[in-house]
Amino acid sequence: MADAQLPPGWSLQRIRDVSGDREAVVLDPNRAVKWVARPGAPDEVLHPEIVLGFHSLCLVKPVHDDDWYMGSLYDDGSIICWAAYGDLHEALRGL
Repeated sequence: MADAQLPPGWSLQRIRDVSGDREAVVLDPNRAVKWVARPGAPDEVLHPEIVLGFHSLCLVKPVHDDDWYMGSLYDDGSIICWAAYGDLHEALRGL
């Protein structure tokens, strides 16, 4: 997990406090991530820079994108995202 990182200006404790999840973790970004925009539309592959885990949910910050994507974390480590937020604080409150 050497590549796992926190968002600039955020600590793991702050992420836990804002989300209300005392077990939130930073996950390795080297994983398959897809964005499912809407039914019938093709899935978009996201290239994660930061991945935060909250049990079976996660937040993904893609490379070259300021939005945060919420999704489900599967047993194989892959993520399917189905909601997007303009900033991390908003995304954490949406968990």
